[in-house]
Amino acid sequence: MSPENNNYVIGVDGGGTKTIVGLSDLNGRILKTEKSGSSNPRNIGVKRAVENVVKGIKSILPKNKKAKILSTFIGLPAVEEELRPKIQEIQKELLTEKRISKAIRGKVVFGSDQLIAFKSGTDKKEGIVLIAGTGCVAHGWDGKREYKASGWGWLADEGSAFWIGQKILQAVLKSLDGRGPKTSLKSFIFHRFRLKAQNPNLLNQKVYSQNFIEVVASLSSICNLADKKGDKLAKDILIEAGKELTLPIKAVVKKLNFSKEKFPLVLVGGVLKSNTVLKTLKKEIKKVAPGVEFIIPKKEPVVGAVKLAIEELKILKYAAFS
Repeated sequence: MSPENNNYVIGVDGGGTKTIVGLSDLNGRILKTEKSGSSNPRNIGVKRAVENVVKGIKSILPKNKKAKILSTFIGLPAVEEELRPKIQEIQKELLTEKRISKAIRGKVVFGSDQLIAFKSGTDKKEGIVLIAGTGCVAHGWDGKREYKASGWGWLADEGSAFWIGQKILQAVLKSLDGRGPKTSLKSFIFHRFRLKAQNPNLLNQKVYSQNFIEVVASLSSICNLADKKGDKLAKDILIEAGKELTLPIKAVVKKLNFSKEKFPLVLVGGVLKSNTVLKTLKKEIKKVAPGVEFIIPKKEPVVGAVKLAIEELKILKYAAFS
């Protein structure tokens, strides 16, 4: 690992269940990535969020003592909204780690995980991103105007993995009680927790005794499997999820007057791996924005963080010569 002049940038993609950190050369070629835990300050607090960012950065720092980190872009959930007043606190907490503060001597910028996700799919300035992972949010940009819809946390992010997981648990518990229809989701969920007996008490112990948010969100993949096996209830949940995810997109389209425009819609997140969700979403969005270009990035959103770190470096160079 020896790029010319030993110069690097770092990109950080923070999320509700995991943080991905990438080390890149100045051409945007990612040399190493590592994963750590959640870095959503809203969910776990500033201190724990920063701890996971630090853990990720430390694991990708080059061992070469001559290496220089010229720019770092750290994208975190909610940091551009209600947590903007805490950015200084986050930065101060980050730099208390001696090895990190010594390594990151270049510009450090905090920004939105939404912008990172958008940049991972397109280099255009105008457009919309939908993130549908543990939580969900839609965010759009049009020149100096921008607008966000949804993204208010796992208690309100309809269509997200957490929302789907919650729907599954409700359906299974209703079925076990005799309050709801039979569903193969029962077999899938008990297999997921390696429980031989379909006992709701044992299921509750598994769900509530672990990392609650992560466990519930992870159940969304079970819904997708059951859907593929022909479970009607699972398909209904995913169709509803697809329709819910269109609502924040439609709100952004309306606010930015994109209904008659051509624009990219970058789709990011594990929920969108479901063909049922994706098909439902595309059909609904085409009705209100026929000029939309659907983009599903082939690379992880951390690529967007690296792009933004390089852009910040270019801004510094331009300022130096202007």
